[in-house]
Amino acid sequence: MKHVSLLIPEGEPTLSCIVLAYEILSAANEYYKTHKGRGPVFKVELVGETRKSRLREGPFSVQPEKHYREIGKTDLVIVPAIHGNFDEILKKNRALVDWVKEEYLAGAEVASLCTGAFLLASTGLLQGKQCSTHWEASNEFRQLFPSVDLTTEKLITDNNGIYTTGGAISSMNLVLYLIEKHYDRETAIYISKRFQIDINRSSQSPFTIFIGQKDHEDSEIRKAQLFMENNVGEKILVSELADKFAIGRRHFDRRFIKATGNTPAEYLQRIKVETAKKSLETTRKTINEVMYDTGYSDIKAFREVFKKYTGLSPLEYRNKYNKEAVMDYL
Repeated sequence: MKHVSLLIPEGEPTLSCIVLAYEILSAANEYYKTHKGRGPVFKVELVGETRKSRLREGPFSVQPEKHYREIGKTDLVIVPAIHGNFDEILKKNRALVDWVKEEYLAGAEVASLCTGAFLLASTGLLQGKQCSTHWEASNEFRQLFPSVDLTTEKLITDNNGIYTTGGAISSMNLVLYLIEKHYDRETAIYISKRFQIDINRSSQSPFTIFIGQKDHEDSEIRKAQLFMENNVGEKILVSELADKFAIGRRHFDRRFIKATGNTPAEYLQRIKVETAKKSLETTRKTINEVMYDTGYSDIKAFREVFKKYTGLSPLEYRNKYNKEAVMDYL
């Protein structure tokens, strides 16, 4: 039987994340015993810095079963989502973060759920590796951990026993992934049906809302961002944009990437797609009308860019999020 340390960090871990992970792993053990006639694969324990209650969300509370130093050896560490001031939370959990790194170097696997990636990244184990987290926290994550390859379009990343996942309830897809790896496919399918988790999901792109990073000190680049956003229906050439702000093209590109985490061309595409998404969600415009409104004239190019950032075609996206448009079509 393998030992799982489900962490209770100091600060503001997310209660639902902890409870769901615990319930799903317990259900996998139960299924394995009942339907396979075999003992549990995982022994799950809540682990923290003290045995006292550390998490409060309204009337709810949870407390660790053991201090992390009471764990002789663990096989899997699960870091739950956290919220609040990430800098302060990282400072409060320095000792726990060091322990997570020690356990990984001693042979344990480590998995972060949603914004638990902030704690995992602070171990240094993610440097140069791919990582996913909640899309809403991506700008702050890139600022704190620029050496990590953040890929929020991916639902799950797997780097030699280091796992990360996208945000909110979708982080349970990683728990399902771990069940398939350590139990078997049959158990994973049963758990996916029992908890109604889509076992085939691989991206969180359909749920992402692009929020341009403007929390930087480059005032000229911020002006360029605002110009793009205020002229989303126009065809804007990056070379013309660089000239408009009297910055050489290559220097403009470097400054833009440093400030926003995107190339100017990517930023243009993403704000156009975000505008198109809102129109598809809230209006009865045709796909072509939405395309023209966002400065595209080639339907094939528009579909390719839209699917690149959402994982869906414009029609699929409208059918998913615009009930009125679907009823009109029917």
